[in-house]
Amino acid sequence: MARLRRRTCAAAVLSLLSLVLLVAAVLKTMAPPADHDPSPDLQLFPHQDRDQADPAPADPHLGSRVEEEETASLKRFPPPNYALHAFYYVWYGSPAFDGKYVHWDHPQMAHWDPKVAQAYPRGRHSPPDDIGANFYPALGAYSSRDPAVLEAHMQQLRTAAIGVIAVSWYPPGLRDDNGEPVDDIVALLMNAAHKYSIMVAFHIEPYKDRDETSMLKNVKYIVDTYGRHPAFFRHRTANGKVLPLFYVYDSYLLNSEQWARLLKHTESTSVRDTPYDAVFIALMVEEKHKRDILTAGFDGLYTYFATNGFSYGSTQRNWESIGAFCEDNNLLFVPSVGPGYVDTGVRPWNFQNTRNRINGKYYENALSAALQAKPHFISITSFNEWHEGTQIEMAVPKVGAGAGPGAGPAPYLDYLPNRPAVYLEITRKWAAIFGSERQRWRD
Repeated sequence: MARLRRRTCAAAVLSLLSLVLLVAAVLKTMAPPADHDPSPDLQLFPHQDRDQADPAPADPHLGSRVEEEETASLKRFPPPNYALHAFYYVWYGSPAFDGKYVHWDHPQMAHWDPKVAQAYPRGRHSPPDDIGANFYPALGAYSSRDPAVLEAHMQQLRTAAIGVIAVSWYPPGLRDDNGEPVDDIVALLMNAAHKYSIMVAFHIEPYKDRDETSMLKNVKYIVDTYGRHPAFFRHRTANGKVLPLFYVYDSYLLNSEQWARLLKHTESTSVRDTPYDAVFIALMVEEKHKRDILTAGFDGLYTYFATNGFSYGSTQRNWESIGAFCEDNNLLFVPSVGPGYVDTGVRPWNFQNTRNRINGKYYENALSAALQAKPHFISITSFNEWHEGTQIEMAVPKVGAGAGPGAGPAPYLDYLPNRPAVYLEITRKWAAIFGSERQRWRD
């Protein structure tokens, strides 16, 4: 129904398309040499299942020509590193595609202490110039279901050599506190990702009434609905199984006994050795979660938060010991790195968790610390979580109502003196280093 409103928003769409062209132009200047081929062992365009495929073209040679052209166009990007995962959010909306702005109008959240809360402003942001973020995206206040935006995102991800995106996911009909249901966007995202040889994993959010029973139901839904798509990410385990991979956010909200009913081989309700078996990665926040995660039957752990020192898991000096624990207990270790953190656009009182980007140095230090722990994968927080200022997506300088609702014009933060693609470039550099190190560890 939102698409019927596009004609009334033609000017907005044209403006967004201009921004997309600008982003594409910047990315083109970053392209590596033409002989920088994608990974030779990757089948770039495997045949989709018949019930997912587009109708065959009238010209029998047209399909192969289009495929050859698309394959050739990918050669301008570095090969994707499938051990490098980026957390990706599809909760953004705009009037042109969704009938209204979604998430860009995020409210300013109150502090839990009423005495502290009264010192800070409240209210919703008012896009497109005033958004719930401290940085401003190069694509503007976009919609996650806009094909042009998805195309631009896939180009940015491939420029960064990211091989897997972990999409924030809620079951059909459910949503986060400030958004709309997102499951209907997943197929669009996977189609766009497949075109660029990017794989999609699922980052399962703590939806209402999530427990071991609903998790099994929703894992079945994901595998049955998306498991045959060529962009659906699977991981080859140490024992040779090829299984889907799920990140489980706030996994500690259920106790180990509840998770064990789903994840332990000994339980009659277990998903293990069924068509819905998978690699389940738990969120580690506190040190005690290591043992909880092991007891529960998870296959690995990740740390998510981009603020060094915010939690035990996100404190970089702990990563080597966490990695050693995982190695000793046959768990996958997936440290999460970020370019910085600032969320005062939505939590105006949260200055203590801000981490300055230092023109990319903070990000590089985090990547270096992650490599020292010899992880199985590295996860990036995030590609586009704009509210918390962890995005590596391209941002631009802008003066707007960046200080929040009711405030006068103020500049957003930006990546200057570097160019908008600087964090894609840093990621690409470390993707290559990580790939070389993983090969050395195997040798």
